[in-house]
Amino acid sequence: MEYLANGRWLNEPARWRLEGDALHVTTDAQTDFWQTTWYGFQRHSGHVFGVEVTGDFTFQVRVEGDFTTLYDQAGLLLMADEHHWLKAGIEYNDAQPMIGSVLTLERSDWATGIFPEAQQHFWLRLTHQNHCLRLQYSTDGETWPLLRLCPFPDADRYFLGAMCCTPTRAGLEVTFSDFRLGPPNGKDLHDLS
Repeated sequence: MEYLANGRWLNEPARWRLEGDALHVTTDAQTDFWQTTWYGFQRHSGHVFGVEVTGDFTFQVRVEGDFTTLYDQAGLLLMADEHHWLKAGIEYNDAQPMIGSVLTLERSDWATGIFPEAQQHFWLRLTHQNHCLRLQYSTDGETWPLLRLCPFPDADRYFLGAMCCTPTRAGLEVTFSDFRLGPPNGKDLHDLS
């Protein structure tokens, strides 16, 4: 797959492998992306396997992991620079996996919602268009509710890819597959297909 062939690491983990169209990653200890808000600390140590992109696009990925420990997380990340990025996916907190996103424009925010506890896989879709990000998720690969719509700074290039972190431990095993990257899909905001 072209995406996997052209990918590179930001904060390469000690253990990872490509197998067909799947990327298997085991997280290193105390890895995270966060800027200042509430906790006061700054982290830029999470793992991202990504590519450089320009202009508008739609990116999709399937994520599977066994999220069991506080702040275990995996999904996607789009970055203009260290202080302007969006990460999204599952993050384990309040004793369950939650679906959510963090938008960082100098400082990080955090928005979460309930996710089916019994399910360990999901898809994310991110569209960059009209100087905005449209973030969707799916539990079946067919229906795509909106998770976030937000403005995002223009940049000549972005780094975009599959992300995982474990701020409080090491050893989360994540599989990323079904990578798709192309032009914006052109779907209406309320089209959930």
